[in-house]
Amino acid sequence: MHPLPPHDLVKGAIEAVIAAGSFASRRGWIPATSGNFSVRVDAGHVALTRSGADKGALSQEDVLIQPLRESLLPNSSAEALLHLDIYEDDPLVGAVFHIHSRAAALISRAHLEAGFVRLTGWELQKAFAGVRTHEAAIDIPIFVNDQNIPELAVRIAEHRAMSRNSNRLTSPGYLISSHGLYAWGQNSREAMRHLEAFDALLELLLLEGAYQP
Repeated sequence: MHPLPPHDLVKGAIEAVIAAGSFASRRGWIPATSGNFSVRVDAGHVALTRSGADKGALSQEDVLIQPLRESLLPNSSAEALLHLDIYEDDPLVGAVFHIHSRAAALISRAHLEAGFVRLTGWELQKAFAGVRTHEAAIDIPIFVNDQNIPELAVRIAEHRAMSRNSNRLTSPGYLISSHGLYAWGQNSREAMRHLEAFDALLELLLLEGAYQP
């Protein structure tokens, strides 16, 4: 078991989670009580929104301090496991944000059979860490929605492992079909930049006609 992190680290992570939820709510990305947000506290802990909380009006009591590599705390969202797997997989990840935007739900639904949606030719792609040109091709993976979160987590982890062995750019996010978008970054600012860029680019794909019901 990891020792409890210093109070100032906990406080900062909780504040970052609350700020992310507030921003996403103002953008209309998390209707009802949807979505979840997490920020790494230290090497052994993550600040994570509890299940059922209004993510646009979070209090400190709505944010759990979850130890990594331990069972989920009471009142955790089942999807918390998807956050923890990303932190475990990449120690450089400092924040993971999940939203239910309309563009993410529609595009993921339309492109599920392909298993990905490709971004290329858009200047805004350079908002993603490591992308230097609009000519880059970024494939956002799409996974079938599943109420069995542990099984979904295994499929996502297998895809991430396979992607690391390829020469393609790795997307700092993925879609769950008819559900929403996960995005991450080295800190909360980068994760939100990625989230905002993904949402804007998916909206452009909608306007361009990428969704065919």
